[in-house]
Amino acid sequence: MKDLKYLTAFSIPLMALIGIYFKGELVFLTPFYAFVMIPVLELIFPIDTNNLSSEAVESNLKRKVFDWLLYLNLPIVYGLVIFGIYEASSSILETYELVGMIISVGIVLGVNGINVAHELGHRQTTNERFIGKALLLPSQYMHFYIEHNFGHHLHAATPEDPATARYNQTVYSFWFTSIYRQYVKAWAIQLKLLKNSQKSFFSPKNDMFWYIVLQVGYLALVFLIFGNVGLIFAFASAAIGILLLESVNYIEHYGLLRLKTTSGRYERVKEMHSWNSNHTIGRIVLYELTRHSDHHFKSSKKYQILDCHDESPQMPYGYPTSMVLAMVPPLWFGIMNKRVPKEMVLQ
Repeated sequence: MKDLKYLTAFSIPLMALIGIYFKGELVFLTPFYAFVMIPVLELIFPIDTNNLSSEAVESNLKRKVFDWLLYLNLPIVYGLVIFGIYEASSSILETYELVGMIISVGIVLGVNGINVAHELGHRQTTNERFIGKALLLPSQYMHFYIEHNFGHHLHAATPEDPATARYNQTVYSFWFTSIYRQYVKAWAIQLKLLKNSQKSFFSPKNDMFWYIVLQVGYLALVFLIFGNVGLIFAFASAAIGILLLESVNYIEHYGLLRLKTTSGRYERVKEMHSWNSNHTIGRIVLYELTRHSDHHFKSSKKYQILDCHDESPQMPYGYPTSMVLAMVPPLWFGIMNKRVPKEMVLQ
């Protein structure tokens, strides 16, 4: 039964389903649950710093249930997106209801879409990577796969990394710099890969080109079937999902920088270059994303066996709570700046 604790991750789409089906004030149930109820629960539940024994790690790696809990997000995410678009385009709604439904589906796209795509994007099998890319499609963020795997994990906690927030940078500034720089960098990586393999721009291996085709095709299909309202819903919910992802990126590496060695190169990525959180509810709902330090230390590790490292900088709150705090920059700086190692600030 312990393995099934990750079913809690499906509570987010469940809240969205309730809101879309019943409408009215319930359309805001998902954001209330994600950013009010979960933070309260994280204050109540104890922090869990325990790591699995070597026997438990071996056992967890053999259990396919952990993988299927990820795969199930594909029909759930697409089902909710289609249901939301259908209800928005076929029902008579108040403006606030439409806004609430868009926010709810956007949160699902961020948590059960992009977040799960991130986990599957690190897998070695083609089928799992395919599911991961499919989960990025409704968010219009398929380039994330390239930049994250070939860029972010190489340059994390350096000024060269678009997804690392600088010390004293606000989350609002970070949204713009990260989104723009990640897309530009994804293209640079793609062109370099094509050049190294001696392929042309119009090669079937140009994933960035095909991502554009798929994403534009997706929006065009939505427009043809559901009209203007459906297109607005699809585009706006994708934007919410993207901003949710970038808010997570913001808190994951805020202010942390790798020092340079005597050779002038950056030191290798260590456990101290990502913020870690052991708050139980956030860990489960986000498939252990909050143990981000260990993920960067060894990105091939599956979510169910990630460890807590004592040397990792610890967030005082869980990820959901931290995202809320980041929306108020003076509050965020007051809490987090004193926790950033001084040698990183003085670089």
